[in-house]
Amino acid sequence: MHKPKWAIFYDFHTQPDQPDVGERFDVEAATDKWKECGVDYVVFHARCNLGMAYYDTKVGIHHPSLKYDLFGKLAEACRKKNIALTAYLNAGLSHEEGLLHRDWCALTPEGYTYVPPFMGHWTRHMCYNTGYTEHLLAMIREVASNYPVAGFFLDCFSVHECIGVECIREMKAKGIDWSDKNARYEFAHMSQIRLAKKIRDTALAARPDLLLYFNGVNFEDQKDIGTYLEYECLPTGGWGYEQLPVYARYMRTLGKPVLNMTGRFHRSWGDFGGIRTEPSLEYDCMAGIANGMRTTIGDHWHPRGDMNNEVFDLIKRIYGRLQKLEPYIDDAQALTDTAVVVNRDFGDNVLGAVRMLAELKVQFDVVTSASQWKDYRLLVIPDSITLDDDLAKKVRAHIAKGGAVIASGTSGMDAQKKEFFDEWGITYTGEDAAPDIRFESTTTSNYALPYPAYFRAGKTLAAGLPDMPLNCYVRGIQVTPGKGTEILAHCMSSYFPRHWDGEHHHLYIPPENDIDRAFITRKGNIVHITHPIFTAYHQSAPVPLKQLVANIMAMLHPTPLIRTENLPSFARVTVTEQKGRRMVYMMNYVPERRGASVDMIEEAIESRDVKLSIRNDGRTVKKAYLAPSGEKLDLTVKDGYALVTVPIVKGWAVVVFEE
Repeated sequence: MHKPKWAIFYDFHTQPDQPDVGERFDVEAATDKWKECGVDYVVFHARCNLGMAYYDTKVGIHHPSLKYDLFGKLAEACRKKNIALTAYLNAGLSHEEGLLHRDWCALTPEGYTYVPPFMGHWTRHMCYNTGYTEHLLAMIREVASNYPVAGFFLDCFSVHECIGVECIREMKAKGIDWSDKNARYEFAHMSQIRLAKKIRDTALAARPDLLLYFNGVNFEDQKDIGTYLEYECLPTGGWGYEQLPVYARYMRTLGKPVLNMTGRFHRSWGDFGGIRTEPSLEYDCMAGIANGMRTTIGDHWHPRGDMNNEVFDLIKRIYGRLQKLEPYIDDAQALTDTAVVVNRDFGDNVLGAVRMLAELKVQFDVVTSASQWKDYRLLVIPDSITLDDDLAKKVRAHIAKGGAVIASGTSGMDAQKKEFFDEWGITYTGEDAAPDIRFESTTTSNYALPYPAYFRAGKTLAAGLPDMPLNCYVRGIQVTPGKGTEILAHCMSSYFPRHWDGEHHHLYIPPENDIDRAFITRKGNIVHITHPIFTAYHQSAPVPLKQLVANIMAMLHPTPLIRTENLPSFARVTVTEQKGRRMVYMMNYVPERRGASVDMIEEAIESRDVKLSIRNDGRTVKKAYLAPSGEKLDLTVKDGYALVTVPIVKGWAVVVFEE
């Protein structure tokens, strides 16, 4: 089975009336370019989301203007040049086939087979319980049997409710209440997984060494279905720069190889005339590598076959630099000592926690009950995480071994949110006072107005914080400390809630007095914060909240894996390890909001004389140097840490600590 390392992913969606598909496609020139870029793995369309096939099919619809077997020629050229080629088929969309077989389309609960707006990709959803299933399986058999492919990429494998006759009858036979939305969704999810397993069985029966990825199937559901995982994340195409740090740290805990899919487009897929800046695309690739992912760059090949040499040159320069790191990347694993505990929903609380900890240079994973947990020293459970039986068992085992916990909001309560686990040492006594906004206007917004949620940190947590009342801007809960539980910070009252009383708007609301109500409590190694401060950090980024968490972490976990000086908050630091050495990645880039909606990285940022320390953990560090240059760094070992000073970090730098 091929192990993708330096990949390119191509969209090749073409309208049925595109008049000249493949007329200028030179497969030899294309594969030569891939070899020049050091590409070892390519995904290309066998059948696109328009339902057009680009190979000699006896099952599907060969594109009417394509006069030869494009995919077949490409597959043979790749075979000769030792490039692995995976066949793309869109599982959830096939517009021409849905047009000709309306009975293959999902029927929405509202009665649509064609879902407006018609200019969207999702005008037609294919139903996984119709004749479409066998049709798709037949195409997979056809490709697997006739072409030297490395695998299959099944795209748009989404879950969509259907009340077509096939689905209705099966739901009735299974005793499922088809009129209940949640029941329909669960049935649709079951149908998705069932088809994915059929595809797996069909493909592996033809070739047991095939790579399989199902884009749209939940990552945890692919445990026994797919052979690897990909995370699609085009920062300027709607994903933004907050998503990859979360999913990279989560997906690497699921026990499968992971590809980081970015794109060359200024905006998103199909942006033929857009191209990323070199620093921004390099940052995406480096961010994935630094988190234990291999990388793939998305592009869109012109239907006629025109080659875009500017894109090839861009990829060649970036891959050329990063491939020099290959000895330090291959089989490297992320090294962490902290975990953010979550369930499957990655909301503002998770985004805020990941960003805050990344800014603090903490080395952490994002874990669910399905993750492969390490022996973490600290767990962070942000704001509203329900601990099911599996999660609760793992958290309690961590505590029993002496591990520390930072929890906030309702995290640590039972599923009914009535009581906290005994280990927390607090009793839930109700929600914080509700904001009283009477006669709120429908034409104005209170978005920019501060919610009065004041607190004052005690002496234990005061380092670096302003000596004044502080606001966390979000509504929390009230708790009563139990025996042996210490209050580390108190809430403060405000003069009145934010409201309109018929005469005046009460918007300017100063703090009033300290009150005997806990804001932060500690029992043993468990610290609880009554307000959802990670959500607050994602929504409005109050720096004192980050400093507060840093102080808590210094109290519970005084010897972090990594310490730095002279690196700005926007810099990111991650650690990977191989046998006998550890690699510390430092990335110095700033995504800047430009115009209405685009976050842009145009230049790499330079930092000088960066002091970097890594905890020894019983290892004997013999030397330190920069990769890939091998430039030696002066090494000092002191107080359980190995220390170096990096003269310049421009964009990125990799420090190797060798034992």
